Amino acid sequence: MTAALLGACGKPAEKVEDVRPVRAIVLEPEKVSVIAEFPGEVRARVESRLGFRVPGKITARSVDVGATVKRGQLLMQLDPQDLKLAQEQANASLRAAESNLALARSEFTRYQDLRQKNFVSAAVLEAKETSFKAAQANHEQAVAAARNQSNQAGYASLVADVDGVVTAVDAEVGQVVAAGTPVLRVARHGEKEVVIGIPEDKVGALRSVADLRVTFWAERERQVHGKLRELSPIADPGTRTYTARVSIPDAPEEVRLGMTATVAFVAANPQPVLKLPLTALLNEKGKTSVWVVENGAVRLVPVQLATVSGNEVVLAGGVAAGQTVVTAGVNLLKPGQKVRLLGADPGADPGVAASAAASQKAPASVGQKPAAAGAGK
Repeated sequence: MTAALLGACGKPAEKVEDVRPVRAIVLEPEKVSVIAEFPGEVRARVESRLGFRVPGKITARSVDVGATVKRGQLLMQLDPQDLKLAQEQANASLRAAESNLALARSEFTRYQDLRQKNFVSAAVLEAKETSFKAAQANHEQAVAAARNQSNQAGYASLVADVDGVVTAVDAEVGQVVAAGTPVLRVARHGEKEVVIGIPEDKVGALRSVADLRVTFWAERERQVHGKLRELSPIADPGTRTYTARVSIPDAPEEVRLGMTATVAFVAANPQPVLKLPLTALLNEKGKTSVWVVENGAVRLVPVQLATVSGNEVVLAGGVAAGQTVVTAGVNLLKPGQKVRLLGADPGADPGVAASAAASQKAPASVGQKPAAAGAGK
């Protein structure tokens, strides 16, 4: 009895086959390729540096950074005292010129009558006519000076000339500024653009690319089409890159100034290519390989790489379209390892299961590539 019990206790447990869950994709040829990607900043297409047309001391500031302003709204104010005094002086000069003109006109008219009666010579009449014309010219000059000084007095108030947002304040109350010194920056409402820097070795190749796709770090699911509006002919002295402005007329309202964006230059390939996320690659002993799923198990297959495109690699050989490749957890597998594809029916064929798992991904937005699969455990 005791021996039978001991024999039963010593019976080895049945070995359970280790099946590891993985994420995988079915290789499909693609006809488009991302040539290059560059980070940038969202800015307004038109951003004005505003300043006073006259010199003076700032006495008031009505807006702060980030304030939304309307056309004609008061932004800053200068001390108007000196300008008012100059305007009064110009008005006084105008009144004096009007008096001189009235006197010269009266004398010229009187001497015309005397000349008709032959009481004065022609030379005297010509002198009075000359004095009258000089008084007319002085009056016109005084009128122009008074109007100009009136405008100068109005320039003591800095107002917004467009609807927009204040992006910077470059002067404060109490500061004395010269005419034309920028004191505020206002970004005009309307079309936005992304400013990027392009390395000098890519300027020529990217200049002719028409398909530009813009994504935003804060709105990663968003993707809009862009257009290369401007490419600087001179490199920035600090970064040694060429500044490019990519307009995004279809940007959603949620995109705000200063956001981080990524601009991808996309072009069609003459021949379809196969792509894999970087997480699918296994580097061992100087060789690059991938795990191919066949009949529920994995097989290590060496591959050749053509180029890197963002977070993906373009394959030059080693695998073919239609094969199922593991995209995460590649360092935890071994040849012949049984695997189960995450998100698929356990009883389904591995190739069909991978296709079904890929089809369950959320559809990408216009022009957007599906996201690479995450790491499995």
